[in-house]
Amino acid sequence: MPPAARRPRFRTTAPVLGLLALLAAAPACGGEPAPEPGTPAATPAAPSAIVAAEESPFWVDPHSDAARQVAAWEAAGRNSDAQVLRRIADRPLTLWGPGDDPGPEIRRARAGARATGRTLLLAAYNIPYRDCGQHSAGGAPDAQAYRSWIGAFADNIEDTKAVVVLEPDAIAHIIDGCTRPEHHAERYQLLSEAVDRLKRNPNTKVYLDAGNPAWIPNPMDLVDPLFKAGLARADGFALNVSNFQPDAAARAYGAKISKGTSGKHFVIDTSRNGDGPLPGNRAQAWCNPPGRALGAPPTDRTGDPLVDAYLWVKRPGESDGTCRGGPSAGTWWPDYALGLARRARE
Repeated sequence: MPPAARRPRFRTTAPVLGLLALLAAAPACGGEPAPEPGTPAATPAAPSAIVAAEESPFWVDPHSDAARQVAAWEAAGRNSDAQVLRRIADRPLTLWGPGDDPGPEIRRARAGARATGRTLLLAAYNIPYRDCGQHSAGGAPDAQAYRSWIGAFADNIEDTKAVVVLEPDAIAHIIDGCTRPEHHAERYQLLSEAVDRLKRNPNTKVYLDAGNPAWIPNPMDLVDPLFKAGLARADGFALNVSNFQPDAAARAYGAKISKGTSGKHFVIDTSRNGDGPLPGNRAQAWCNPPGRALGAPPTDRTGDPLVDAYLWVKRPGESDGTCRGGPSAGTWWPDYALGLARRARE
């Protein structure tokens, strides 16, 4: 895990021009070297990708890591790479609320979304005992701290149109036994309370995370846990967050959960599933797998009545953790981002 109508392409505003001047004399962000002589030029983004992005109803952050990388590479003369990276920078990415104080970042994003009339995409990821001590370990220190944090998260959304993916991994880690049994009841209670708090906002939609088809083999195993976590009062559930399962597999899996939950809808994270998962053992395939590609651009036009949206919940280019040479989880990794964008089909 980290720590995904649309605004036009990234504009070079006056503040950004100043940033470009500073960056021109500096190495590319993340210390990435310029391409070696004779390296083939990267393929520019296809016009169809830009059209798809402009049709999206979700807000595009002009100050994302990807957008800043585009500015840095353009300043350094890496124009072909910068153009390819616009496949990420020019699309709506989900903001993961910071674990210390989510307020400032959400307020910044809220202002941008309101100014453009777009919908804000957010992920709440701060549950106690998060990620079972693995790459994204952390979270709120206790239940009361989490209640305060999710309250601040919700307060700062206000009445802005927003979609919130609630606590990636939290339910699946109960089912697979990773989260210790003595924490289960508290986690369900906190998730249920978080749904209620977020739904007090008039324009906030909430989707409880439900893992992915390769994680919990029997989708029916998710039904009761989802209801314990407040699904009845949420707008639906989310699938494939930070994973690589193909759209068709996620849709089929989600349809089974939907049937077991009296028709609840769902969203799918398509940020990095363009070439599906890395073949082999699932335990080895999820963390910074090589050769992957961006998936379907974020949109609410899915062609499936049960799928409310394709979203980029995982921010493409942010590391899954310190595996395969990656930086810490959630850290921007320009080499990996460029590979995802270069292999994209849309």
